[in-house]
Amino acid sequence: MEIMTALLERPARRTTPVTLFGPNWFASVMGTGIVATAAASLPVHVPGLRVLATVVWALAAVLLVVLLVATVRHRTSYADDPVLFHFWGAPPMALMTVGAGTLLLGRDWLGEPLAVVVDLVLWTAGTGFGLVVAVLVPYRMMTRTGDRPDAAFGGWLMPVVSPMVSAATGALLVPHVPARTELLLACYAMVGISLFAALVVISQIWGRLVRHGVGPARLVPTLWIVLGPLGQSVTAVHLLGRASDGVLSEPYAQGAQLAALLYGVPVLGFAAFWAALAGAITVRTARAGLPFSLTWWSFTFPVGTVVTGVSGLAVRTGSALLTAVAVLLYAALVAAWTVVATRTLRGVRRGDLLKVAPPA
Repeated sequence: MEIMTALLERPARRTTPVTLFGPNWFASVMGTGIVATAAASLPVHVPGLRVLATVVWALAAVLLVVLLVATVRHRTSYADDPVLFHFWGAPPMALMTVGAGTLLLGRDWLGEPLAVVVDLVLWTAGTGFGLVVAVLVPYRMMTRTGDRPDAAFGGWLMPVVSPMVSAATGALLVPHVPARTELLLACYAMVGISLFAALVVISQIWGRLVRHGVGPARLVPTLWIVLGPLGQSVTAVHLLGRASDGVLSEPYAQGAQLAALLYGVPVLGFAAFWAALAGAITVRTARAGLPFSLTWWSFTFPVGTVVTGVSGLAVRTGSALLTAVAVLLYAALVAAWTVVATRTLRGVRRGDLLKVAPPA
């Protein structure tokens, strides 16, 4: 894990293992939940896929409960950890991912009225928590000293991506709430919060890569997090455009539909460009040795947001090419999730991801 080195360097008198648990564990809920919700958004029908996706959603929900209990038990903020503190953006996104899955898939088991209530509760909690984190984490970064010039990494995006997840998942709730206009406008505002903050952070990551190189191998998978705000913004603008029908008056409703296409295609172009860069760096690093850690979950959720973005544009345009790309990306997502989930389960069973023995 990312904090292993810091803990080993910290003087201690104990010889018993120290339990390691941080907010980065919630990335496993995000990565599992996106496998389910991305399946529900695919522009093609695959027999049996919805049932399997619902099972995966249930798995993500159970995992969320387990991690929430573990968080309450450990009560550790990691406020002084330069890596893990950024991952407090993961718990709110995990809440909203499971909530969206409840509305899209869980309703088959729970019924739509209950699914709406569950999603609304999880979305409200995740959005409130996420907005606090989106302000608090950058504030702490701006008011503390000692960060190195090469400190920027993909994890810096975790706090500021959360409002974009709120926007995308909130769009699904617009038809189910009385204050539809207010919710729609709030979601558009959260697109702005996340988008502009993400652009600032991405530029810092780019600058660090050019000036200081790739950095530690264990953090290389976090380069894929850049796909998160890109794919999720395309998904959000698409879903908000769809939700605008019957809520916004003309010409704004039609403008929202136009924005979904005119914004989505260029951003997906940049996402493809970044994926090529991140893929090349990942392959180069893997040849020298890419140790497994929870950062490998960065290969799942960000890619899943690109799947939902491409799927939305495929449905909107009827493009056979985009449909094929969505299916291929989803297959890659499932393959990545299978590898990462298996490695995580193996690490938990052996204790590699949970404990480390401090120096005597």
